[in-house]
Amino acid sequence: MTDAFAAAPRPRLPVAGREVAVPVNRIFCVGRNYNAHAKEMGAEVERDAPFYFTKSLSAVHLGGDVPFPSGTDEYHHEFELVLVVGRHGSRVPEVDALDIVYGWCAGLDMTRRDLQSRAKERRLPWDTAKDVEAGCILAPLVPTSAWTLENQRIHLTVNDETRQDATLGELIWSVPEIIAHLSTLYTLAPGDVIMTGTPAGVGAVQPGDVLKGQIDGLPSLGARMGPRP
Repeated sequence: MTDAFAAAPRPRLPVAGREVAVPVNRIFCVGRNYNAHAKEMGAEVERDAPFYFTKSLSAVHLGGDVPFPSGTDEYHHEFELVLVVGRHGSRVPEVDALDIVYGWCAGLDMTRRDLQSRAKERRLPWDTAKDVEAGCILAPLVPTSAWTLENQRIHLTVNDETRQDATLGELIWSVPEIIAHLSTLYTLAPGDVIMTGTPAGVGAVQPGDVLKGQIDGLPSLGARMGPRP
């Protein structure tokens, strides 16, 4: 049996300083993982377990010029630490969780906030708010051998004005805790992307805005918003 049409190619993330790229498998995102961000969104902090939403592969974008999406009047930035899985893992013990990480990068989880707010009010899914084409903007990866997760600063500016500024030590659920828990729900696989949550200071962007994100020790992330469709 032959395919009726060619399958869409999988997005690939470049690895900084190397002539290799990592094909993306799935995208998992952790919600409300900084206390201050949960409060600014008017939400209670989840303390029983992390919770997640997902994005499609069409959301992956490698920075630079970013198309502004349709269907929103309130498009928000959420800057985050991102990890990419390099080995299969199911029910991974927390003490071994970092062993399955291939690398790290900075990322933007872009959100149609107006659609998300309406969905929350009606207790409906967030899919159209979070799963946006070009709404998962990622910088080049750094392998685990070249960067160690500690308490690095995470910082985003829009048009050179600081919007988000925190440290990775402020994560409610640590990266090992996230991996251990998520691996009880899915068998994690090479190329899985996990966005670990955003600090406070999220806000709207406009066409022409220039976003610059930095996590100490990782390649910076730059994006310029395109015109409204």
